[in-house]
Amino acid sequence: MKFSNTIALTLSSVIFMLSCQGNSASVPQQLKSDTTRQTIKKDTLSITDTISITAVGDMMLGSAFPTKANLPADDAVNSFKEVDSFLKGDIIFGNLEGCLLDNGKSTKCSDPNSNSCFAFRMPERYAGIFKKAGFNLFSVANNHVGDFGKKGRTRTTEILDSLQINYAGLQSHPFKIFEKDSVKYAFCAFAPNENTVSINKIDSAKELVARLKKQVDIVIVSFHGGGEGAKFEHVPRKNEIFYKENRGNVYQFAHSVIDAGADIVIGHGPHVTRAIEVYKNKFIAYSLGNFCTYGMFSLKGPNGIAPLMQIKLNGKGDFLYANVVSVKQDKVARLTLDENDGAFKKIKLLTDADFPGHRLDFSENGRIQLKNN
Repeated sequence: MKFSNTIALTLSSVIFMLSCQGNSASVPQQLKSDTTRQTIKKDTLSITDTISITAVGDMMLGSAFPTKANLPADDAVNSFKEVDSFLKGDIIFGNLEGCLLDNGKSTKCSDPNSNSCFAFRMPERYAGIFKKAGFNLFSVANNHVGDFGKKGRTRTTEILDSLQINYAGLQSHPFKIFEKDSVKYAFCAFAPNENTVSINKIDSAKELVARLKKQVDIVIVSFHGGGEGAKFEHVPRKNEIFYKENRGNVYQFAHSVIDAGADIVIGHGPHVTRAIEVYKNKFIAYSLGNFCTYGMFSLKGPNGIAPLMQIKLNGKGDFLYANVVSVKQDKVARLTLDENDGAFKKIKLLTDADFPGHRLDFSENGRIQLKNN
């Protein structure tokens, strides 16, 4: 896809060009003339094209900690074989639930063999499995990226950089700006956890999104927030407290970043599927659940189903439609397609309950689009 550059080239002599490196803790400076920039952007995006974003939730392919017994027998190489034909698009996004690290012990758990404390360390070679599957954008803002301290965070970012997989969400890497097929994207991610960009500092999140929007065509925001498990399927529109931790007000957060300029908001963290919403023509997924998680994850009931969302936006970032591919997991078969469309049905049920009058049409073939009236 290509957007017109004619006006931008004609006016190039009056624009103050800004060099931006995405993985920097500092927020980008504004252009000298915001008015000129906004005029150029509006005209540049007047030619509508379709942007394809495929998004999934939590992924942890197997942990070598505390023992290699928590690695799959096929060394994770077949993790995505049942869904590889659906992992297509301009952006293929997921939440990397843990670090990439070959050795080291975690100080998180006093008893590493405990059934109530979890520390995830995926072998570094597993990064190539994500790359081969097509993933090009990760959130690393979650409660497991720091399970092995600074060493784990640093090694993870080094590996993702080496594979040219874009990511954001750490305080050291709060956002990323990149280009794909002549479309300029900004991505930022938030969580309530140490060393991540805070979901609870909404004013700061709005400021970051607004400044990024002035430099790019499409702003993608991800958050890791909300309580965990089957008791937390609904979006409560208030701060969610889980194990005495403030996991954020995901409803307020999502609306606030869209008000600031975000074009799509993708949530994860509850380990279950949640409702979706279209607010000001922008798409929000409040949780995409457990997509591909091996080992110590609970996959009972709603924890074992999840959507693979194929979302279409126009050139201005407005929602066009989404196709939902329902998947399921169990301890034996692992990730497979769900012929019963459990995730799609769950999303409809929860969206009807949480956002009555939502104006979304859920068709039988798994498509979600706005109603005509």
